[in-house]
Amino acid sequence: MSTLTLTPLKLRRGIWEAIITNTQSGVPQINVTHLGKPVAGFEITEKKDENLWLLQVPIPADAIADGVQTFVISDAMDETKLGHFTLIAGEALGDDIRVEMELLRAELDMLKRAFRRHCVETT
Repeated sequence: MSTLTLTPLKLRRGIWEAIITNTQSGVPQINVTHLGKPVAGFEITEKKDENLWLLQVPIPADAIADGVQTFVISDAMDETKLGHFTLIAGEALGDDIRVEMELLRAELDMLKRAFRRHCVETT
């Protein structure tokens, strides 16, 4: 179980922001993925007055495309999913199930990695 909690704030000027709280000391270890691949360039800065951490994720230009683009934020220590954000562009999607399918795929990929790691550790 993760010691981190993610609270989304806003998306502005191509940067998605969230607040991270950590029940343990030290800089939170975070993974951000898009289509199962790591997203580079995100920053975590401490907000000393409030004992919180600010996560800023710049959206890569190649991730801005028609359709649904989902970014998954997880705890790097135990791969627990903390949250996600989704970009929808192009055709008006309304109540489209494609958003949910993208989230399910991301969670399934995370489960597969955890299962494979478990199999390696138990053999």
